[in-house]
Amino acid sequence: SLLTLVPLLCLCHLSSFRLLTPLLFFAGCAIIRPPRDGGIRYRGLTQEQILPVDYEIEYICRGNRVIVGPKVRKCLPNGTWTDMTQHSRCCNVLPHTEETKLYIGALFPMSGGWPGGQACMPSAQMALDLVNNRSDILPDYELELIHFDSMCDPGEATKLLYDLLYTEPIKIVLMPGCSGVSTLVGEAARMWNLIVLSYGSSSPALSNRQRFPTFFRTHPSATLHNPTRVQLFQKWKWTRIATIQQTTEVFTSTLDDLEQRVKEAGIEISVRQSFLTDPAVAVKNLKRQDARIIVGLFYETEARKVFCEVFKEKLYGKKYVWFLIGWYADNWFKIKDPAINCTVENMTEAVEGHVTTEIVMLNPETVRGVSNMTSQEFLAALMSRLGGKNPEETGGFQEAPLAYDAVWALALALNKTVAPLKAKGRRLEDFNYNNHDITAEIYRALNTSSFEGVSGHVVFDAQGSRMAMTLIEQLQGGSYKKIGYYDSSQKNLSWFGNDVWIGAGPPADRTVVIEEFRFLSQKLFAAVSVFAGLGILLGIVCLTFNIYNGNVRYIQNSQPYLNNMTAVGCMMALAAVFPLGIDGHHVHRSQFPVVCQFRLWLLGLGFSLAYGSMFTKIWWVHTLFTKKDEKKEKKKQHLEPWKLYATVGVLLAIDFLSLMIWQIVDPLHITVEKFTKEAPKEDLDVLIQPLLEHCSSEKMNTWLGVVYGYKGLLLLLGIFLAYETKSVSTEKINDHRAVGMAIYNVAVLCLITAPVTMILSSQQDASFAFAALAIVFSAYITLVVLFVPKMRRLITRGEWQSEQQDTLKTGSSTNNNDEEKSRQLERENRELQKIIQEVKALNTQCIMQPHTHYY
Repeated sequence: SLLTLVPLLCLCHLSSFRLLTPLLFFAGCAIIRPPRDGGIRYRGLTQEQILPVDYEIEYICRGNRVIVGPKVRKCLPNGTWTDMTQHSRCCNVLPHTEETKLYIGALFPMSGGWPGGQACMPSAQMALDLVNNRSDILPDYELELIHFDSMCDPGEATKLLYDLLYTEPIKIVLMPGCSGVSTLVGEAARMWNLIVLSYGSSSPALSNRQRFPTFFRTHPSATLHNPTRVQLFQKWKWTRIATIQQTTEVFTSTLDDLEQRVKEAGIEISVRQSFLTDPAVAVKNLKRQDARIIVGLFYETEARKVFCEVFKEKLYGKKYVWFLIGWYADNWFKIKDPAINCTVENMTEAVEGHVTTEIVMLNPETVRGVSNMTSQEFLAALMSRLGGKNPEETGGFQEAPLAYDAVWALALALNKTVAPLKAKGRRLEDFNYNNHDITAEIYRALNTSSFEGVSGHVVFDAQGSRMAMTLIEQLQGGSYKKIGYYDSSQKNLSWFGNDVWIGAGPPADRTVVIEEFRFLSQKLFAAVSVFAGLGILLGIVCLTFNIYNGNVRYIQNSQPYLNNMTAVGCMMALAAVFPLGIDGHHVHRSQFPVVCQFRLWLLGLGFSLAYGSMFTKIWWVHTLFTKKDEKKEKKKQHLEPWKLYATVGVLLAIDFLSLMIWQIVDPLHITVEKFTKEAPKEDLDVLIQPLLEHCSSEKMNTWLGVVYGYKGLLLLLGIFLAYETKSVSTEKINDHRAVGMAIYNVAVLCLITAPVTMILSSQQDASFAFAALAIVFSAYITLVVLFVPKMRRLITRGEWQSEQQDTLKTGSSTNNNDEEKSRQLERENRELQKIIQEVKALNTQCIMQPHTHYY
């Protein structure tokens, strides 16, 4: 009956009950609605109603009262209700006789990539004991830890999570450690309305509220390291870094965040390497690509593998700086690992001097927090629980304060939810995996947490991550030394100034490349300049001699104006040697194009004058004096000087126009050639980048091809004409054989030097020596061959008279030159012809006489 369902003798009243959805329909249970003065309300029911089998009734109290006894009753097939022997009533004070247990499901990695559970589990248990002994925190409850070893393996954690969820009792909160495990648990927890509070997960991906809506952690996100790293890069003036990471989500997302931050700071990640299990190839790539400042993101077990390879590749020492995660055990590199084949001494040598960044996990100040314990007292208590075990050999020892504060954060949050839940007629022990209201209250309480713990001030950001300072340490002499703190929220770097470096200071972020221009040897330049200067003096002497003796018949017969052009052209070519040897050692780079112009014009016009005048002589000798005998006498009389000058003018005009078009269309400018970097003899972390300045234009090869082709044809034609006229004798150009000899020498030197200098253009000394000496020798040979014989003749013969005086003298003064020899041969020929005529006449007379006798 209804009276047995709801006894009238209860001290309080049930305010209402709720009908839950039935599962089966068999026979029913009868409900008779009692009078209102009974204080019981049955919503949605008539005075008498039969309910189906398996229908459930949930009791709800008015106000702040709570139900004592069964809260839900189910209709049984026999027409009765469940728990008929127990009364349900609403009371203001709950008559508890013992504390209710609340269960926490925890996953502690006792082994694997990060065996943090070795210290974190005792730390969490110590916090639970203190919380359970406090009368002001959850006085009616007792927290109990149900834990398993996840081995920091998501696969193993999946099995353990299933056991936690589907095995009684119900867990009110989950506490995983290790980022990979926390990622799995955090994604699954929302399906069971479970809050997740991690003590040892740093993956930046866990800050995604869309993906992990109920996740909190007392271990700050790994991205909190990145502002500190960027600050250190800027402090030590590094703009180029490299990274190597283990291929897991936590390190990939951390590196993505670092890449974004360094990009904003103007720092380049030049090398980014990753590995799954074997880092050998990745480390070799770092060595090959000259990585100097290297950020390493990997678990402790992989760190030993990495630095074993680092030792083998010699990727350590004064040229390198490694940045590692600071939550490894202090002696992680000394732990014997069968996975590597390096000794402890090798590892100690390889890791020396590396820098770590880690979250401040132990409050540096002597402050008693919510647990009434200072950080030093906590360490002493933890050491006692560890039984004197060496902290350096205990995984998670540094993170132990985070696990301790995680339990306190949970206890304080649960304690904060008691009153709001009571106002809603709920209790913590009412939690089940379908109850969203209690989860929401716990979430709000955790989200507003703020207290002093042994790890410092505990507060969570909007993504559920802990906010904290960063500690910077350096391995010095085999042990870690604190060198500074960084508060990313305030952007404040506290620096102790005790950082130690193997060299004179922090190494460079790359091999320092010193640009060094290659300049012409000054001794070579001075020596060649002396020869060029002497050649110019010789040209002046020859030009003066030729002008002074211009009225001498012998000089006049050599076409002195063409010889003057030759002398001037040789002097211009010799003058080109000086700008040819001038480089950045003598003039500023901005003035170098002017030097290039002087080189081109002096050499181009000098060649046109010097060689053009000689070519003109040999051309007209060939044109006029290699014809048939009947035309020769006539041609000899018509060699007009203006034709010679016009030929030289045409050659000069062609060169002038071609050079002018070149400079207008594609002017010369300075270009810098880079050579292979060279290492200095000293043990310095620098490379020399040799540079060489050149005069060049956009289509330099095309212009050189046109100029060299044209000049080359002139040289070859000159050689041919000189050969053809070697036996010609003429008084009009009496030195054409000397001109031919000069053309031979100039052509050979030019045809050899031009391609050689192009090949040796990258060797400034050799290129200059070939070009300058070819110019000097060509000019010297030309001047000596053309002018010295004339000087010698006039000096030795005393033929300094004018043309009028020369005509009064006997012809004996010209017997030694080629023309006089020709005249002598002609006279002898005429005498012989006369003798022959006389002999013929006598022979005729002798023949006629006998015939006369017989008549």
